[in-house]
Amino acid sequence: MPKYLVEVPHPDTEAACARIIKTFLETGSHYLTNAEWGCMDGTHSAWMIVETADKEAARSIVPPPYRSDARVVTLSRFTIEQVDAILAKHGE
Repeated sequence: MPKYLVEVPHPDTEAACARIIKTFLETGSHYLTNAEWGCMDGTHSAWMIVETADKEAARSIVPPPYRSDARVVTLSRFTIEQVDAILAKHGE
């Protein structure tokens, strides 16, 4: 199943942090209650790595008030053989 990084930014105020964190914790969703937060380091976003059928399924995990601002990135891993083939294709 594909894996996605879901990033959910929010305003950089203490109240905004508390509101979104409370929303995430109150949902009961495993993904949301285990989100990682950057607020204490000045980066006001939550991150989750999720395995879902597609990007829209990953986005749907985010509570509706924050969904439109969420960024969903498909995650991939590469082998050295794949990288060597790409480089060879480009004459390197």
